[in-house]
Amino acid sequence: MPIEPTAEDLRRLAASDDKGPFVLAQLLRFVEGGRDAYVSYSREVQGILRGRGAQIVYGGECIEPLAASSHDSWDAIVLLRYPSRAAYLEMLEDDAFRRVSELRRKSLRDAAFFVMDDWPGR
Repeated sequence: MPIEPTAEDLRRLAASDDKGPFVLAQLLRFVEGGRDAYVSYSREVQGILRGRGAQIVYGGECIEPLAASSHDSWDAIVLLRYPSRAAYLEMLEDDAFRRVSELRRKSLRDAAFFVMDDWPGR
């Protein structure tokens, strides 16, 4: 399983840009000892996120699956709100983000990403 979106994933995301905010839900599985590296990455990336108008909405560790099989378990979930798809894509190209994201890559075994738009009635 990939730990980052592919170039094709990013092209689809750019093509769907409605100029509005979205939440990126990330399910994470760490390599052995990767949790601490990910926490370090999380601390370092927050300034970059704020500079792009983004914020961490929620980050937490998964304790145990409740209504999922054991092979569906994840170590953590992170929800990030971005002001637009374009802001997210621009951040991926930022040199500071690329440097700090090396910590992220080294910490993860698997990841799944879900682009979430607000429900209309919210």
